[in-house]
Amino acid sequence: MSFFESLVALVFAAILLLQVSRRLAIPYPTMLAAAGVGLAMIPGAPKIALDPHMALALFIAPALVDAAFDFPIGAVWRLWRPLFALAVVAVAVSAGAVAWLGVAYAGLPFYAALALGAIVAPPDAAAATAVMGSISMPRRSVAVLKGESLLNDASALLLFSAATQVQSHGGIDGPIALRLGLAAPGGILFGIALAWVLKKIQPIVRGTLGSNLLEFVTTFGVWIIAERIGLSPVLCLVAFAMTTARSAGLTNPPRMRIHSFAVWESVVFLLNVLAFLLMGLQVRTIVGGMTSARLHEAGWFALAVILCLIVVRLAWVLVYNRLARHFKALRGDAEPASLRQGVLIGWCGMRGLVTLATAFALPADFPQRDLIVLTAFAVVLATLVVQGLTLGPVVRLLGLDGDDGLEKELAEARADLAASALASLDGKQGPAVEHWRFGFEAARAAVVPPEDVAPLERKRAIGLSAMRKQRKRLEQLRLEQRVGADAFLVLQEELDFHEVALSSEDERHIEES
Repeated sequence: MSFFESLVALVFAAILLLQVSRRLAIPYPTMLAAAGVGLAMIPGAPKIALDPHMALALFIAPALVDAAFDFPIGAVWRLWRPLFALAVVAVAVSAGAVAWLGVAYAGLPFYAALALGAIVAPPDAAAATAVMGSISMPRRSVAVLKGESLLNDASALLLFSAATQVQSHGGIDGPIALRLGLAAPGGILFGIALAWVLKKIQPIVRGTLGSNLLEFVTTFGVWIIAERIGLSPVLCLVAFAMTTARSAGLTNPPRMRIHSFAVWESVVFLLNVLAFLLMGLQVRTIVGGMTSARLHEAGWFALAVILCLIVVRLAWVLVYNRLARHFKALRGDAEPASLRQGVLIGWCGMRGLVTLATAFALPADFPQRDLIVLTAFAVVLATLVVQGLTLGPVVRLLGLDGDDGLEKELAEARADLAASALASLDGKQGPAVEHWRFGFEAARAAVVPPEDVAPLERKRAIGLSAMRKQRKRLEQLRLEQRVGADAFLVLQEELDFHEVALSSEDERHIEES
């Protein structure tokens, strides 16, 4: 089976598994991990070589931009204390613990062991988001997890870059120390500057298909340029995406924004599929080249690393949780998180795309590369299966599966938006004004508390029923050749946008799946 045939087969299997995961409330990365293992067992699977630099840019850059675009800068400032504790301290402690295991039990050189620690330390944004999308969790816990999974990539990849550079250089000297010291602040400043440049270019392509293509070109371009000049590509890309997102809602046309979201979701999902496919193929090659004794040792070492990561994260999160409860300086003005929330955050340690891509990026001649890659895949598989599958029961066991406050926040915001629109019509008269005034007043009246959603559901049901009638009539007009192909597509898109506006949050989630 060729690589392309394997890719098509796994994408098809991933589509089927996605439906299974949605119906069983299982995170889709867990299903992809299982599919990767299954592929590794298929006889005749092709051998694929992947350039290390391409692996990081190809897999990590789009996932980071997709996550960073949806995480506002204000949330980073508001939650910087727990984010620092998780994205920096937890990563450093986890990487250090794994490095000690690598040196003491696997005989790895120190910097090679540190590279392994950096690879497996950060929980992944895509894995965490997929898991959180299938269960109800406290809003603040979700925000902290999303921010952590976004920012810990930067600290882990800085550590990974330092370890690999020092390992290949044979030691650390002044130039390397200076380069590593400038990587983080330089990457942030450079990302903000590039976002300002893009803001000047975007009006040229706004409203065209080139706008979507430019998003991917700039994503990969920012990563490549930052890497070439020795800056942190992760921090550069996160700063770039967050800065760009601040004005995107006011400047991008709605139609292109909807298209862009759909394209990015599909691309990130496809990259997850591709990463698990390639890792499955690599694991097959690695396992085939190991003796039974060596494979046995590698299995026990991987198990030790998995247990170490789970225990270290839980321990550190609970320590920070207790300290923050007693010392306000560690939590700021926010209410202290409960012990149950601390346990939940500590258990959310699923690894995924970032760990896989970073393992790919190891040079071919890196010390004990096969052991490191095999361990990384084992960590991803174990955390996605064990923690991913048990996260829902853990949430329910801790009693944290109640109302997350989202519906109330949406209701209040919708009422505020309707009131703002009505205020803009004050003092104006005429049929057009009355049409919009009636629409906004109806929208404000339809906003009800979450415990009394019946009126809103009736409104949606009536609207969707009318939409279906319109769609049948439109199809009839086309069959009667009273509406041409171009007009049909325009009218169909208008109905699509109206129906999306009427759909509930649950219905939109099902459609995205």
